[in-house]
Amino acid sequence: MPIGIITNASAILLGGIIGGIFGKHFPERIRTNLTFIFGVASMAIGINLIVKLHSLPSIVLSVILGTFIGEMIDLEHWMEVFTVKIKLFIEKISGKNSSEDDMFIQKYVSLVVLFCTGSTGILGSMAEAMTGDHSILLAKAVLDIFTSAIFAASLGFLVAGIAVPQFLFFMALYLLSGFILPLTTPEALNDFMSCGGIIALATGFRICEMKYIRITNMLPSLLIVIPISKLWGMFF
Repeated sequence: MPIGIITNASAILLGGIIGGIFGKHFPERIRTNLTFIFGVASMAIGINLIVKLHSLPSIVLSVILGTFIGEMIDLEHWMEVFTVKIKLFIEKISGKNSSEDDMFIQKYVSLVVLFCTGSTGILGSMAEAMTGDHSILLAKAVLDIFTSAIFAASLGFLVAGIAVPQFLFFMALYLLSGFILPLTTPEALNDFMSCGGIIALATGFRICEMKYIRITNMLPSLLIVIPISKLWGMFF
C-alpha cells in the first residue's frame, strides 16, 4: 500500500483547505521565512539520502551523464512549454485572459508543476515502490502541508485540488517502478537513493535562491544510476 503517496496527497488537500480558510491571517514575513526553511529542509533530506551511497564513483558518473543528457534534451525548457500549454488550456476553458487572471493562472500552473514534478516526489514514489521506504514522501508531506497552506492564502481553495493530479502521477511512477525492482540489487538501490539525495540537495539550493540550478535537467540521472551501479560493481 503506497502510504507515502496517500499521505502526501492528503497533506496538500489539508494544507489547501487550511490556507483557504485562515490564509488571510498569515503575515508576509511568515511566507518569506517559511520558503527559506522549505529549502533548508530539502537540503537535509538530500544529505540524509546521500550518506546511503554504496559506490561514490558510480553516483558521480550517473549525475554527470544524467545531467548532460537532460541538458542536451533541455527537459527544463519542455517543462516550461508544457506549463504554458496548460495555462492556455485553462484560459480557453475559463474564457478569461485579464492581467489579474493571467497572473493567477501562471502561479497556479507553476504550483501544479512544483508539487507534481519535484525531484523529491519523483524519488520518493520510486523509492517506496522499490524499497518500501516511504520516509521521503512522509517528510515531503510535512513540507507540502505548509507549502500548500501558504500558497492557498493567496490562490484560495483551488490549491487543495492539486492533490488529485499529484496522486495520479505519483501512483503511475509507483506502478512503473515495480517492474524495475526485480532487475535491481540492494547496492544499486542505495546508489539510487543517494543520487536522488544529490538532486534534493540541489533543489534546496534553488528554493533558498542560493544558486539557480536547472533541477529538471538532472532527473535523467535517476534512470541511469541503477544500471551504472550494477555495471560498476561487476568490474570494480
